[in-house]
Amino acid sequence: MPDEAAGFREEDFREFVALRSKALLRTAYLLAGDWATAEDLLQIALTKTFLAWKRLGHIEAVEPYARRVLVNTATSWWRRRWHGERPTEILPEGAAADQLEESLERDAMWRHVRALPNRQRAVLVLRYYEDQSEAETARLLGVSVGTVKSQTSRALATLREKLSAEGVRPAVKSQPARPPTTPAPPPVAALDVPDLPVIEEPEQPFAEAEALLPADTAVEKPVEVEV
Repeated sequence: MPDEAAGFREEDFREFVALRSKALLRTAYLLAGDWATAEDLLQIALTKTFLAWKRLGHIEAVEPYARRVLVNTATSWWRRRWHGERPTEILPEGAAADQLEESLERDAMWRHVRALPNRQRAVLVLRYYEDQSEAETARLLGVSVGTVKSQTSRALATLREKLSAEGVRPAVKSQPARPPTTPAPPPVAALDVPDLPVIEEPEQPFAEAEALLPADTAVEKPVEVEV
């Protein structure tokens, strides 16, 4: 990587995208709940990161900046949807995304996490999937640490209630979420960014949260799907 004085090259940005877009897209999917919106969120985050590339100062600041933009963009999207933005019929394309979503739908834990209110879901994603501290989660969401604690407590209480009520019964498959219309991001192709990779299934993203549930709570595990 070039030093700070020389500034960043576009080649460095392309390398960053190739190395980290997979993880960022996973996070976007967990925040948004569907692939179409997740890809939009990631495109916007990468575009803003590219525009801020030279002023970030050092390479260690790039991914935290991209992740912060991703969370902020997701938060703005939730607010637009909350204020009545009309949903569309757009659903994710591609067999890999369809198979992954079908697999996750069979996971009772994920199904109930996705049904949580937006902020509660975001807190669980950042705390247990991204492994962020309470302080960093609060900073990313623009709330207090106390809010993070209370939202985490409420989210886990909801999961306990839902999963305990289900017991050993098979989970009922829900319908895929319909993403709202999102503003079209600047074309990343113009930045000569590599195509986004096919995303594999996250490995037990909420295993730590599951461990906090009662010992007698039955949680269905996702079925293995070949992608």
